[in-house]
Amino acid sequence: MPKPLSHTDAMRFNRQIVLPQIDLEGQERLAESRILVIGVGGLGSAAANSLCASGVGNLTLVDNDTVEATNLPRQTLFDETQIGEGKVIAAKQRLEAINQACAITALSTSIHAQDINALIAQHDVVLDCTDNTDSRDAINKACVEQGVALVSGAAIRFEGQLFVYKPRASACYACLRTLFDAPELSCTEAGIFSPVVNIIGIYQAMLAMQLIMEVGEVPLNALLTFDGLGHQWQRWSLPKQPNCPVCGE
Repeated sequence: MPKPLSHTDAMRFNRQIVLPQIDLEGQERLAESRILVIGVGGLGSAAANSLCASGVGNLTLVDNDTVEATNLPRQTLFDETQIGEGKVIAAKQRLEAINQACAITALSTSIHAQDINALIAQHDVVLDCTDNTDSRDAINKACVEQGVALVSGAAIRFEGQLFVYKPRASACYACLRTLFDAPELSCTEAGIFSPVVNIIGIYQAMLAMQLIMEVGEVPLNALLTFDGLGHQWQRWSLPKQPNCPVCGE
């Protein structure tokens, strides 16, 4: 059973607790959860902010980048005084000011420089907030091998996408990659509308919380896409691929 919330925390998160789908048990699960956010750019900044404020007990942040002035329009955890600082250190300072009860671990390193399997095994849910296919493939593979849920997000120009992997219950991100190999573009090359990246990051946080709290329907075996110009969400069916090199039999 989850550890009971203190009276102070029960009052603080009352607006969530009064939701019958969440109740005290759901908030207590969130307070004991361990969530790994890989990449603290636009997606990770929005997701970590929402998770910390909502009552997640333990957050681990991984990123080896520093804060730049060009980050500030979309990476809402940072301000002008933090330019030049490591992103995870700057993020940790801001998040601790939001919720001191949230234990923040800041790893100022590349995910490829870590024992990724050991790191992921210590967490309940992983948020992939990176921006390159090598990292996405490595994170997905480790999540499948360690049996840890994954929420993957991406945003570029006016478009965003979301994908959820749940161990033994759904297709993995590699199943999606077997269907198409999209060209890899950076925000520097293609541009990004800042509200879109924040929408996708917040949505990643919501999906992670739903997985932890076991609330509502999490979209499995599906790719969610968002068109910021047309204000449309679409859901694409993505069945598990039997020949998937990662989760296939």
